[in-house]
Amino acid sequence: MQHPSAIISPEATIGDNVSIGAFSIIEAGVTIGDNTTIDPHVWVTGKTIIGKENLIGFGSHIGGLPQDYSFDPSTDSGTIIGDNNSIRENVTIHRSTKAGENTVIGNHNFLMVGTHLAHDVTLGDHNVIANNCMLAGHITVGNRTFLGGGAGFHQFINIGDYAISQGNAAISKDIPPYCMCHGQNKLAGLNIIGLRRSGFDAKQRENIKKAYDILFRRGLSINEAIKQCKELGEWTEAALKLIDACESPSRKGVLVR
Repeated sequence: MQHPSAIISPEATIGDNVSIGAFSIIEAGVTIGDNTTIDPHVWVTGKTIIGKENLIGFGSHIGGLPQDYSFDPSTDSGTIIGDNNSIRENVTIHRSTKAGENTVIGNHNFLMVGTHLAHDVTLGDHNVIANNCMLAGHITVGNRTFLGGGAGFHQFINIGDYAISQGNAAISKDIPPYCMCHGQNKLAGLNIIGLRRSGFDAKQRENIKKAYDILFRRGLSINEAIKQCKELGEWTEAALKLIDACESPSRKGVLVR
């Protein structure tokens, strides 16, 4: 299961039934879980932990140094990847800039060709990130998002659950949960089809629509809209996630129409 041309440090921890392709390099300190496939020409370095049943595609680089002028390479940081992820060709995932911390990828994510996840990104579960997406440092991504091909995301923003971005979008503010965006920081509405497909019932969807209407369609400031939402009350847990994301955004603020 390990090609003779692969270079595998004796100080790496390799699980059962792990396949490692030709000319791949697995360095000291790396842990790879059971039933994971490492394609040819992959480089896994640093304090990287990869879970079970992952695919790491041809030419990918996992756990490399952050692209940060001030970073000290002796910093004891790492990368953690969960289970059942498909990480396709030429993906780059960089380790954290902070001692004792990690760039973190959850479970069941699909990272298409050429995706870049910078240092200190936190990615949840069941996300699809299309070809050549670029996520800058310190971005937090929720669950079940879809990020279109070629899109770029500025550092320190939050991307909420079930959010969608159009291909080639340029986003430098938070994308609220359930929302779609396009172009340069433009909100495009709610991901209603995605919510329906994911099992949100009619009441939940209607409640989310009502919150969205107050927050983004009435010409109110965000603070005024949040105040009005709180005065109304009677929100489902799903709608509260949308309201809370607007009330407690990242330092970059939240997208508006």
